[in-house]
Amino acid sequence: MIVGEQKPLEEIWEMVRDHKKLLVFGCNTCVAVCQQGGNKEAEILASLLRMKATQEGVDIEITNSGIERQCEHEFFEKAENEIAETEAVLSTACGIGVQFMAEKYPKPIYPGLNTTFLGAVEELGVYTERCQACGQCILGLTGGICPVARCAKRIMNGPCGGSTDGKCEINKDVDCAWQLIIDRLKLLGKLDEHYEKLAPIKDWSSDRAGGPRKLVREDIKV
Repeated sequence: MIVGEQKPLEEIWEMVRDHKKLLVFGCNTCVAVCQQGGNKEAEILASLLRMKATQEGVDIEITNSGIERQCEHEFFEKAENEIAETEAVLSTACGIGVQFMAEKYPKPIYPGLNTTFLGAVEELGVYTERCQACGQCILGLTGGICPVARCAKRIMNGPCGGSTDGKCEINKDVDCAWQLIIDRLKLLGKLDEHYEKLAPIKDWSSDRAGGPRKLVREDIKV
């Protein structure tokens, strides 16, 4: 899922304080799982901003709403009137949702979150990065553990010389990705088959380094 973290209230307030009518707009999918940008969080943030406006004597009408996903056209239908009637929108979606709304509506669309990474839910309140969407997945060769996302140096044939006792040199609390890969391949009985085989030079053109990416499915395109 996409993990986000709500921006500091003061930063948000400085973005929106000059508007007369503001809609705090939640996205009830990815960022709702990490309890940062869902409809419930949009409601709470709207309340905090109303209190802030009262404290500072600022005349601003703040409402809140939300939809299931802010990255797909069809979900906006039920909220069209609310969006049309407001002067500006504070979106608590990820950066994708904010940009999608900005393309759809000719009004200020502000981000309520800092989008952080593609992650997994280890436990309630703990989210860890697992994927960097590099566009060329090698998980089949590394036992389902990604060295691009989980190795600080993005090493494709590891581990590096800085790894000690199965921990990364950047932080003793961070597992060495390649130690995890080795342990996993041993468990699967695939160590000789995969680990001893040098990975080819990665084609980073499919990564973000190759510019903005686009996928077109001609078989389902309308």
